[in-house]
Amino acid sequence: MDTRQLKYFLAVVDHDGFNRAAEHLLIAQPSLSQTIAGLEKDLGVPLFHRIGRRAVLSEAGKELVGPARLVLRDLDAAQSAVQALRGVHSGRLDIITMPSPGIEPLTSMIAGFSRLHPSVRLNVGAAFTPEEVIESVRNGSSEIGLAGSATQIRVPGVQVLELERQPLILIVNPQADTFNSGTAIQREDLGGHRLIASQRGSLMRWLVDDALAQGVPTEIVVEVAHRTSILPLVLAGVGHAVMPSSWAPLAHKSGLRTLLIEPVSHLDVAILSRKVDLTPAALAFLKVAELHVAQTTDR
Repeated sequence: MDTRQLKYFLAVVDHDGFNRAAEHLLIAQPSLSQTIAGLEKDLGVPLFHRIGRRAVLSEAGKELVGPARLVLRDLDAAQSAVQALRGVHSGRLDIITMPSPGIEPLTSMIAGFSRLHPSVRLNVGAAFTPEEVIESVRNGSSEIGLAGSATQIRVPGVQVLELERQPLILIVNPQADTFNSGTAIQREDLGGHRLIASQRGSLMRWLVDDALAQGVPTEIVVEVAHRTSILPLVLAGVGHAVMPSSWAPLAHKSGLRTLLIEPVSHLDVAILSRKVDLTPAALAFLKVAELHVAQTTDR
């Protein structure tokens, strides 16, 4: 097994098949297939199931993705360290994020990072739980992770930098806005209203479920896994939505009103990384994150 085989293997994974991977690698498809076949022979297990023209990862293939990324990333780190002596700044940085931190503060940090390091390519993947972010950072699939949790994240072997605390807000359905003209409401004010809710396991869903448990007569009309659907649903008049304050700027630009929900619950947002062997791109991104924390503290 060598780095070329791992590179070709990940190309098939990232480009959803052999044909697109071969086009990306600028090689003939039979050469790519031969290289993958050689890797499978070396390992003694199939890495893909061929279903028609599709290539679907086998269980062994799924297990290889993280370690393969780690090997190539460590090689990239070594090359970047040498190139940095000549003032060369390039490479790729893999980031994984939960939805709300992926709006903010990730957007602001990426904007700042890209201004400083325009030649570094960022690849941003999606996760829906802190556990998925932690696992991706631990197994090397991602170098940087952004997670939001009801409590501060503490993980052995993982570096955690607290970024900010986002209070939960209500994004108001304009077709059913019977709330007061102020900037905040109490949880019991949700009574009699229809809500769009995240799936169980999120802090936002916990607040809704807690209100229901306390006897607040609210109603969940839609439960969504993909939170990108929430703003369009509010705009369509389906219901109100409980979300972290990172969604407020988008809501306001869409003409929607937001209200702080009291007593206030916060989403603790943190950036996660390995403690050692980070690429120069990852270290530079962490510096941008530290600057974000400093600027947020000064406000």
